[in-house]
Amino acid sequence: MTGAGIAVIALLALLALLLFGTGFLLGRTARPVRTSDVGTPVEHATFETLHTASLAAPPLRSGLTEESARRSARRLRSLLGTDALCLTDRDRVLVWDGEGDHHGKDVMEQVEGLLASGRDTAFHSDCGDLDCTLRWAVAVPLTVDHRVLGTLVAYAPRESAVLARAAGEVARWVCVQLELAELDRSRTQIVEAEIKALRAQISPHFIFNSLAAIASFVRTDPERARELLLEFADFTRYSFRRHGEFTTLADELHSIDQYLALVRARFGARLSVTLQVAPEVLPVSLPFLCLQPLVENAVKHGLEGAVTLPRPDGPVRAVDAPIRVTISALDAGAEAEVVIEDDGTGMDPERLRRILRGEGGASAGIGLLNVDERLRQVYGDDYGLVIETGVGAGMKITLRLPKYRAGVHGS
Repeated sequence: MTGAGIAVIALLALLALLLFGTGFLLGRTARPVRTSDVGTPVEHATFETLHTASLAAPPLRSGLTEESARRSARRLRSLLGTDALCLTDRDRVLVWDGEGDHHGKDVMEQVEGLLASGRDTAFHSDCGDLDCTLRWAVAVPLTVDHRVLGTLVAYAPRESAVLARAAGEVARWVCVQLELAELDRSRTQIVEAEIKALRAQISPHFIFNSLAAIASFVRTDPERARELLLEFADFTRYSFRRHGEFTTLADELHSIDQYLALVRARFGARLSVTLQVAPEVLPVSLPFLCLQPLVENAVKHGLEGAVTLPRPDGPVRAVDAPIRVTISALDAGAEAEVVIEDDGTGMDPERLRRILRGEGGASAGIGLLNVDERLRQVYGDDYGLVIETGVGAGMKITLRLPKYRAGVHGS
């Protein structure tokens, strides 16, 4: 073989080796292309960015804390593609992610002006460590309602207009998550206030009357008095519990049964209750103290009506006439349908409309309005109360509860 032939063979072998090595490296750094893979490289990069952002969002929805910062920092640094990133509140560094954590001790001094002005700032790190690559940083405020809660600081080896702009966009996205966290807290406070309003309505009048009814049995029927005291204790424990925005239909109906036992102790045979419940709907979750005010409304406007009103068929209804309350909770496919109906005094439809618009006064229909608003808030406007009533015609209240709704879990 000639020298030229050997040279050609050697060149071909070198090219084959280079091709093999390139293929090996590409195989190490990229996924093999499959027919199931869809999209261009740009579309794939977009998906990866959105996926990373979606993973960073949930921790931030709890607010700017050390825990939320720790859980989201790595994702945020990945979005920026920077060597190091830190998140601070107004007083301290919450988390440092990446190399060069010795810079953390100087961060609060370097962002002091930003916390006061709310304006982006960039600075040289002035690091004395010759091996440290973090020479430049950009800091962006994290603001909610024009209040600076903290900062996002991204570090790089050199000045970068691209990083400065990217840090601003990521910081704005973080601010949106923090604003949503504030809204969640406000919503929780509103719900707690609404439940407190219901408790305030239940507590003085009902507790006094229940204790008076129990006291009347202490001498004549001690065992009955003891049973009623246990019912009273369980009912108040449930009504005034401190945890959970939601409950289950089973727990709510159990509390109603205890409430009705205490009412029967006062009114005896005047109250007739029919209960019809499908077992499959008992685990359905619903807002806490959602049904009890409706049942109390039926009892109040029936048994405790102070005015004698004509019935549609002509006879006058006496104040001490018996009243019938029917409670049903039935399976309706993807929903549970709850109906509370009484044959009491009823209500003028126009007055009911004013109550549901919040125009009934401080004490009128607080239970109806409260429950209607909370149902719409949790499930949407299609799930408000449906009420059929008329003067002297009793009242029928229907509500639908989805068997499953994200974020609604009984406790």
